[in-house]
Amino acid sequence: MKSRENGVVKALRKVSPAVVNISSQYEIRKKSNPFFNYGMDPVFEKFFQDFFSPEHERREQRSSLGSGVIIDGHRGLVLTNAHVIDKGTTINVALKDNREFEAAIVGMDPDSDLAVLKIKSQHPLPAIQMGDSGDIMIGESVIAIGNPFGFSHTVTTGVVSAVNRSIKTDKRVFHQFIQTDASINPGNSGGPLLNINGELIGINTAIYAQAQGIGFAIPINRAKRIVSDLINYGEVIQPWIGMTVQPLDSTLSEYLNLKAGAGVIVTAVEERSPAATAGIEEGDIVISIDGFRITGVSAYDQTIRELSANKVVPIEINRKGAISSVPLKTMIFPQDRALELTRRRLGIRVSDLDDATRSKYGIRATQGVLITDMHRGSHLARIGVRPGDIIRQIDEERVNHLTDFKAAMVKYRNKRSVVLLIQRDGHLYHINAPMKENGQ
Repeated sequence: MKSRENGVVKALRKVSPAVVNISSQYEIRKKSNPFFNYGMDPVFEKFFQDFFSPEHERREQRSSLGSGVIIDGHRGLVLTNAHVIDKGTTINVALKDNREFEAAIVGMDPDSDLAVLKIKSQHPLPAIQMGDSGDIMIGESVIAIGNPFGFSHTVTTGVVSAVNRSIKTDKRVFHQFIQTDASINPGNSGGPLLNINGELIGINTAIYAQAQGIGFAIPINRAKRIVSDLINYGEVIQPWIGMTVQPLDSTLSEYLNLKAGAGVIVTAVEERSPAATAGIEEGDIVISIDGFRITGVSAYDQTIRELSANKVVPIEINRKGAISSVPLKTMIFPQDRALELTRRRLGIRVSDLDDATRSKYGIRATQGVLITDMHRGSHLARIGVRPGDIIRQIDEERVNHLTDFKAAMVKYRNKRSVVLLIQRDGHLYHINAPMKENGQ
C-alpha cells in the first residue's frame, strides 16, 4: 500500500481536514393566485398579484451547496465564494469529521466572488497551507476538492491548462483566472485548488455554466488582499488612483499604431491625485499595473479594485511610443473630495436638507440630499432631472443625509454607472446615471 502513496494521496491526507462543506438556506416569496386553475387573462394577472399580497403569498425554502477551506484554525475563518452564501439566512459548515457549525459572515465581496465566514470551536481547527499562485506552471498537476451535487469531499485531479483567463458571465467579466481540466461542478464552488504539495493556489468557482470538462479558480495571490480587507473591515477598501481611462478600440489602435487590447488610454487625470503625482498624463497608454497586463477597461477596473491602499505599485505606460514604468502610491479616497467627484462625474451639486434649504425650496422631506445646481449638458439634465429633486438612494445605499451620499459616491466611484432613486413631488423614480467626466 505504501508504494501506491503518490503525491496526490499525500496532499489529500494533509489537506482534507481543512476542507469544509457549506450549505445555506434561504427563503423566496411568490405571490399565489387563487384563480390560477381557472385560467386568467394576462392583463388581470398583475392585478391579482398585487391584490392578494401578502395574504396569498407563498413562501418556499431553498438551499444551496458549496465548499470552503479553513484559512485560520485559531480564529475559525473559512474562505469560500460569495455566490455560495450571498442569499443565505442561515449558513452551516460541516467538517470531514462530521462536526457541524453555524457560520456568521465576516465579509463578502460579490465583485471578486469571495467571502469569509467565521465558525466557533472550543479547540483550534485544521487550517490549510497557503501557496503561491504567482509561479504556477502550465501543465503542472493540480487537485480540486469539493462538494459537487452534495457528494462530500469529492476529489478530482488535472493539470493547469492556462492562466490569466477571462470569463464572461451574465452579470460581468472576471479576469486572471486559473483554468484546469480538473472537474469543477456546482457544489465545488469555494473549494480549494491545490498544487501537488497540498498548498492552496486557488479557490474553485463554478460560475461558467457552459464549462464542459474545464474548470476555473481564483488565484490565491489575488484572493489574499481581498481576504485581508474582508477580515479587517468586512468589505473591500478600494484604493484611489485618480485617473479615467477608455478602451483602445480598433480605430484608435490603428491611429496609434498599436494592437487592439494593448492597454487602455488615459482620458483624464485628477489634480493632486496619485496618478498626477506619479506623472501620468492624458494620452498615456496603460499597459500593466503591478505586473498584471491590462487588456481592456474591465481588466483595468478589476486590477485597480484588487490593489491595496497606501501601496506603491509599478505602472507600465506607453507615451508616444516610449515604454516606461512609473511608481504610483495608491491612496484611500479622501471623503472631502466626494462633492467634487459628484460635480465631475454626475454633473450636479447637492446639499443637505437642513431647515433653511427646505424652506427655500418649499420641501417637506427630511431625508435625502437636494440637487441644488447641475451642468446643463450633463446626462441627468438631458433626461429631465432638475434642481429641487431629492436623491434618496444610490444603487443599494440609502441616502438620508449628506454624509450617506458622500460615502456612497466614494464606494461607487469606480463604477461606469449608478442607479439613483429620485424623489419629486412625493413620487419616486429610478434613473440610470453614467459616471463620466462632466456628467456626460
